[in-house]
Amino acid sequence: MMPASNEITALLGQGTAFEGKLRFDGVVRIDGLFKGEIRSEDTLIVGEGAEVFAEIDVAVVIVRGGVVHGNIRARSSVEVHAPARVVGNIHSPSLFIDRGVAFEGTCRMDAVPDDDEPPA
Repeated sequence: MMPASNEITALLGQGTAFEGKLRFDGVVRIDGLFKGEIRSEDTLIVGEGAEVFAEIDVAVVIVRGGVVHGNIRARSSVEVHAPARVVGNIHSPSLFIDRGVAFEGTCRMDAVPDDDEPPA
């Protein structure tokens, strides 16, 4: 979950691009371009202007206006705020999708097992 201070522990800012596997503790915010795989027991924030092409497997995902292409598995919750766009499947016990969000995929709302592989 989020640290008590709610501080961002890492930032991939606007104008940056990264390709690969991202593993982290704490809160990570992506405002740039990311391609690959993201895994954590903590919180991922996708900011406005971000483009994420990834399989995401974390505790909490907050999409604040960016674009996510790929499946999202969140053990706690997913929040998608307008004008975000998500193209992929979402699996989380708790889901919030704001009016004005574009979502193309399927949604499964139940417990996410720790030992399960991300959806194909």
